[in-house]
Amino acid sequence: MNTKPVIYQMLPRLFANNNADCIPNGTIEQNGSGKMNDITPKVLRAIKDLGATHVWYTGVIEHAHDADYTAYGIARHNPHIVKGKAGSPYAITDYYDIDPDIAVDVEHRLDEFDALVKRTHAAGMKVIIDFVPNHVGRQYYSDAKPAGIKDLGADDDHTMFFSPTNDFYYITRQQFSPSIDLGSGDDRYVEFPAKASGNDCFNAFPNQYDWYETVKLNYGIDYGNGSHHFDPIPPVWFKMLHILRYWASRGVDGFRCDMAHMVPLEFWRWAIANVKERYPNIIFIAEIYDIHLYRDFINIGGFDYLYDKVNLYDTLRGVQCHNVSAANITSCWQTVEGISDKMLNFQENHDEQRYASPQYANDAATVFPSLIVSSMIATGPYMLYMGQELGEKALDAEGYSGQDGRTTIFDYWSLSTIRRWRNRDKCDGRMLTDDEKQLRAGYRKILRMCNDEKAITMGRFFDVMYVNYENPKFNPHRHYAFLRSYGDATLLIAVNFDSNPAEVEINIPQHAFDILDMPQGTVKATELLSGITAEKTFAADAPFKAYLAVPYNAAIWKIEHKNVVPRLKTNRPQEDTEM
Repeated sequence: MNTKPVIYQMLPRLFANNNADCIPNGTIEQNGSGKMNDITPKVLRAIKDLGATHVWYTGVIEHAHDADYTAYGIARHNPHIVKGKAGSPYAITDYYDIDPDIAVDVEHRLDEFDALVKRTHAAGMKVIIDFVPNHVGRQYYSDAKPAGIKDLGADDDHTMFFSPTNDFYYITRQQFSPSIDLGSGDDRYVEFPAKASGNDCFNAFPNQYDWYETVKLNYGIDYGNGSHHFDPIPPVWFKMLHILRYWASRGVDGFRCDMAHMVPLEFWRWAIANVKERYPNIIFIAEIYDIHLYRDFINIGGFDYLYDKVNLYDTLRGVQCHNVSAANITSCWQTVEGISDKMLNFQENHDEQRYASPQYANDAATVFPSLIVSSMIATGPYMLYMGQELGEKALDAEGYSGQDGRTTIFDYWSLSTIRRWRNRDKCDGRMLTDDEKQLRAGYRKILRMCNDEKAITMGRFFDVMYVNYENPKFNPHRHYAFLRSYGDATLLIAVNFDSNPAEVEINIPQHAFDILDMPQGTVKATELLSGITAEKTFAADAPFKAYLAVPYNAAIWKIEHKNVVPRLKTNRPQEDTEM
């Protein structure tokens, strides 16, 4: 049976931390860190019950951090090139190892990860981890690499800005001199010659807004003259392929590929095909921010799914916050027509501001129109971020991360919403507020519906907006409506982005009935969010009446074709009787 992926993203370091008294810029000794072992079968069953099919464990690969693990043979990272005390999960320092911060027994951290993978599978979900191919931490060194594997940069010629056989780019005859404090004396960080930074900063002078804690990897592009050197295959390609296969062999089911568009398409075509040759069911998700590259990364690169941030996410945020008309959502599906099943939609992730934050919507209860459109407009995946389902507002100034509407990825911290929901592994939600409980229940209903209703999991889509733009009983500025249909059932979904309830009448064109092979007539339909049943007219010659009774919410009417009774055409007004 087909399944619509519903991905739950979590940082174990934050998710499983029970410390309610964290201090800004606190060390791991002061603030603590969540552990993989604390993601118990009970926790995972509760995430599964929410509707999740996959868990994306963010920040599990070893990355630069301030904590000292030299007693375990792990090289110490210079704190001057670590962002925050906990460091960025995207400044990888050992591709073959698990971050010691999230292990109870540091010496057996890989065993603890393997056990987490097994627990996740036992709970009926699959495991996704990050693959960060564009850059590594400035002090990359692998103490866990398999025999015969050389470290990145081990054989590089440091006298050349670019060489087809180098792993890094070098700013020759120039010391690394960013506009940040590199320390003094024995603690000073010294790099000579300087390496290019991860955000394509090909000089020795990155500023505090650059990815100064990372180093750009060389996939065979000479950024000095733009030439490509892919034959023979560059050494980095083979090293990255080995890393992908290594984690696949440990039971990982998919990779979220960081900043995928910053790595040559030719690499992805080669690497994904080679991984899938051995592991055909593994999935690849691209973090990508260029609509013009979407089709190439699917059709040529071989990606299973792509972030649709700059298309649907940005549009929905505009509708919610900036008076953009809901009618613009039509342009979103038109932009990805033919590849909509490859789009991964979301309201939140670790890069974006929390929906409920003051910087975004400021009210978690208004999320449902955006959530329903994102999760139900296509068969592709929906992703939610830990605490989103509880209305996490990201009000803390955690240290390196200020009060910016985001949950920190750089600091040792914990989240009150998650901590209270977990309630010391009871996962009973007793410590949540009534509003938080109600919000989570709403997420659960909608996310479970994504796989309970075949019309969403596998069905076809039809946008009815074009016949409702001039409809006096429908406001295309604040309302959006569409159909999803599969087999003998159709869903009519109407969302309300307005602060007022609305009685709407939705025109459904004859073309929709023809394309989706839907019968016309009178039917006893069910509204799936409320459970209300009502007798409805489902036809091209009379509008479908729907009461959007709750501001910032929706109506999802299910019409089962077998129950449609053909009706005689009359001029009498349509009756709408709730049962």
